[in-house]
Amino acid sequence: MTQFNDRLAKLVVNYSLGVKVGDRVAIQSPAIAEDLCSALYKEIIIAGGYVTLQIGLPGIQEILFEYGNDNQLKHISELTKFVYEKFEHIITIDATYNSRSLELIDPKKKQLRNSTPENAALMQTFMKRLESKELHWIGIPYPCFSKAQDAGMGIHAYKKFISKALNIDKEDPIAYWRQVQKDQNRLIQILDETNKIKVFGEDTELSLSVKGRKWINCSGQNNLPDGEVFTGPIEDSINGHIRFTYPGIFQGQEIENIYLEFKDGKVIKATAEKGQKLLDSILEIDGANGIGEFAIGTNYNITKFTKNMLFDEKIGGTMHMALGMGIPESGSLSKSAIHWDILKDMNSEDSRIEADGKIIYQAGQWKI
Repeated sequence: MTQFNDRLAKLVVNYSLGVKVGDRVAIQSPAIAEDLCSALYKEIIIAGGYVTLQIGLPGIQEILFEYGNDNQLKHISELTKFVYEKFEHIITIDATYNSRSLELIDPKKKQLRNSTPENAALMQTFMKRLESKELHWIGIPYPCFSKAQDAGMGIHAYKKFISKALNIDKEDPIAYWRQVQKDQNRLIQILDETNKIKVFGEDTELSLSVKGRKWINCSGQNNLPDGEVFTGPIEDSINGHIRFTYPGIFQGQEIENIYLEFKDGKVIKATAEKGQKLLDSILEIDGANGIGEFAIGTNYNITKFTKNMLFDEKIGGTMHMALGMGIPESGSLSKSAIHWDILKDMNSEDSRIEADGKIIYQAGQWKI
């Protein structure tokens, strides 16, 4: 693991974040990823930064949900507020001891924790600071047993899978991601001139306007692994229906075979084969019945659905949409306490995306 941690830490600190002397960096991680935390700590210190560690212990969230009252569930720690409002960088390590730990928690309790005005306000501050470049956030993976099990892999196969997805198996990972950024800039230039998008596929015929909105090139700056292009569609322009072929994962729980119908930007019908009550509770969160993001995955080194959106939303040959909050940098005005990505496979021959009437994407491949 030492080589994995060292190569990932160098990529994060020196390419993704570009930590400078005096920068304050928070590392948010479960204790299970302590060796990666140490590698990151070392690289940040070498770069001249100051490190704050926010380490989570197993079972802590379960205790809060089981014994906490409403006020405690809604509470946001002063340290978290300070980090989100003042720090230059935040690194969030995606790992867990048990990805099913919250599966039996009452969805209404989860909704309460996610939908408070205080949480929504903090998320807006977070997004504004990201947009203004005052804050740089990145989410990164750690090869732990629970995530490997969710992905249907042994731990050694999962570590190889992550290395390939991150491209830290390359001789020069930084050079690789810089080339990805250059290649995707060509797509962005075309998409930025687009007014209307239409999506076709299994149980899907959806239209949305992206006129005047900015497309974002995701090439390792805010997520690793990365590989997508996205924008925030005009809020009231989404019409039609779409079926998401992959399960939606919300706080460790699966919602299967999600079907949504839209009228003037709002969900008017939502069904699921599994997790209907959870889906309904999500849509009750303020702003969650609208779309904040439309995106297309571009990382063809990720070839398997892993039940982890950090990977899955980047899969080459897929598209995804996010219910709730949009990314201000894209021009989105959508506000919510959540940003929940749902994924659709686009590899079938009848799946395509049109831009102003021209096919730009078909059967999982770009046509521009």
